[in-house]
Formats: sequence, structure tokens, C-alpha cells
Amino acid sequence: MKKTSDHFSIDDLCSLTGLTRRAIRFYIQKELLIPPIGSGRGAAYTRTHLEQLLTILRWKDAGLSLDGIREILYEQRGDKPAPPHPRPKPGDVSVCSRIIVSEGIELFIDPNRAGLSPEDLRKLTQQILEIHSTFISRSASCTRKPPPG
Repeated sequence: MKKTSDHFSIDDLCSLTGLTRRAIRFYIQKELLIPPIGSGRGAAYTRTHLEQLLTILRWKDAGLSLDGIREILYEQRGDKPAPPHPRPKPGDVSVCSRIIVSEGIELFIDPNRAGLSPEDLRKLTQQILEIHSTFISRSASCTRKPPPG
């Protein structure tokens, strides 16, 4: 890995993160990753780029959409507001979170349209699971037959 001071090549970032060049360029295009210093073969990436990529990977592994990750990164950087979420039109494609509560119970949530941050979505999921657990416990205790006697 060729490293000069705190600068990395795109190949260095690929080695350190397991991402492809194409994925890194896609994240730059989608404004998830700040652009490199310079352009072309001389483009250089810093430790900040590496940290941003690792953050993106962590959030992706946690199940967040790229739009959700973008919002988090905008908030962290404080450099510009997150892009607005226009009303969906017929034919639009959206990414939703699928929450499996139990066998036969699933929720589909579009966090962007619902205005939920990743933390809000986690809290909502936890509360839904707690409510379901309480409901099942109460339901089971109401349907128990008294012991024969």
C-alpha cells in the first residue's frame, strides 16, 4: 500500500475498506463521501475519507438506506442541509425498512417519507417489539384454561 503522509490512493482505500473503486466513486457521486483532493490519477484521499467510508459501511451493515446514511453524514459534517424528500410519484422507487415483528407480522416503513432518523427508526422498532411481546403475554394468559380440579 503506497501511503504518503496522511494521503491514500483510491487503491489504498479499496484495500482498507474492501470496497471497489466503482463503489467509492459512486459514494462520491451520491455525496456520501467528500470528493478527493485533486482529480484523475493524482487524486488523493485522507484519513477523513477512510473514516467516512468506514462509517458508511457500518450504517449499511446496520440496514440503513443510502438516503438515511446521507442524512446522518450531512448532520455530522454540518456542511449543508440534507436534501428534501419530494412526494413520491407513480413509478418512483423507494427503499423501505422491513421490520419482522413475528411470524406473519411485518412492517414496511419508508423512514425518509416518515421523517424518521436512523435512531428514531431503531427506537420505534424496539417499542413495537415490546408492545408485541406484551400483547402476546397478555393474550396467552387470558386464553389459559384453569387447571382441572
